[in-house]
Amino acid sequence: MKRNFTLLLLTFSCLFAAGQEYKKLHFDAILVDTHNDIPSASIEKKVQFDTDLKGKTHSDLKRMKEGGVDVQIFSIFCGPDQISPFAFANREIDSVYEWARRNPDKMMIVKTPQQLQTAVKEKKLAAMLGVEGGHMIENDLNKLDSLFNRGARYLTLTWNNSTDWATSAADETTKGDSLKHKGLTDFGKQLVKRMNILGMMVDVSHVGEQTFWDAINTTTKPVIASHSCVWNLCRHRRNLKDEQIKAIGKNGGVIHLNFYAGFIDSNYEKKAIAFLALHKASMDSLIKINITPAYAPIMVGEMYSEEVKAFRPSLSVLLDHLDYIVKLIGVDHVGLGSDFDGIEAPPLELNGVQDFPLVTKALLERGYSKKDVKKILGGNFIRVFKANAAK
Repeated sequence: MKRNFTLLLLTFSCLFAAGQEYKKLHFDAILVDTHNDIPSASIEKKVQFDTDLKGKTHSDLKRMKEGGVDVQIFSIFCGPDQISPFAFANREIDSVYEWARRNPDKMMIVKTPQQLQTAVKEKKLAAMLGVEGGHMIENDLNKLDSLFNRGARYLTLTWNNSTDWATSAADETTKGDSLKHKGLTDFGKQLVKRMNILGMMVDVSHVGEQTFWDAINTTTKPVIASHSCVWNLCRHRRNLKDEQIKAIGKNGGVIHLNFYAGFIDSNYEKKAIAFLALHKASMDSLIKINITPAYAPIMVGEMYSEEVKAFRPSLSVLLDHLDYIVKLIGVDHVGLGSDFDGIEAPPLELNGVQDFPLVTKALLERGYSKKDVKKILGGNFIRVFKANAAK
């Protein structure tokens, strides 16, 4: 009896140790999330990132610590209907700076790879900035320089709207031949070259295929896709086709996977369209109280979260995209770009930044080595960040 009890205890101890192994790896690694929309969410919902926002948002400062997030690139975003987008971008940057100012022991603004390492060493959240949408520079390279000087370390060349110098995936697929041009104009190529000189990463998420190829053929530095997935697994215009994925691998860049259900599960979008149609009155009422049209669908999804939960995919579907990229171009070219607080439907297991350790657990269960997990969680991004910063 005593022997059986000892064996049972030993078995339990081994299972417990195995269960805790992923947590140790997760918190030992440097976790980088390249896209989080809490700056926009904080404005829309009138909340502050450094307060307890559980139940209100996907993210807050305390939960980032709980989730082991070491480096967060905060998305600086506004829609195309925003008056003075450059000024609005600076307003959001001001917010991130203010959060860091109020929490000097927990968070610091990071502009260089050296500062990133310092923040990690001091166990502070390394707060970086990425500008989501070229319209925020207002066709002015001086404004690009200004945003870089304030800390923006990537520019997503377009959001869903095209600029005068670059066409978006949305426009290239829906407007076709009616577009004045496709891809990058001479000014757009000049801008990419300026980004290379500054050390600002070129982000190809959201861009049209012609813009993608023009950017790849112009840049001299590795690019990123800050929040994108695989077209072959989910045929959404925002996702990357095999030849694009291969080009990013050849360029030395990294694709950071978006957690949004609509980009990982081909069955989601039809259900989401039907859901929003059912709740059109709620969306209209939000817009009437000055919630932006780009953000209203997210808030409707949160208002009726139990309904959305019924058709959210599992974490395994997201990791199928990761496996696909790894098989195509290798583990050195994939990372994480959650899009938390910019989406209404992440995978079922990932309800906020506090759940990031479950990604590490799932990667180990899929057979990824500890070394490769560390690359996926943040090592690959840090390599590209250093390559862009190098003069």
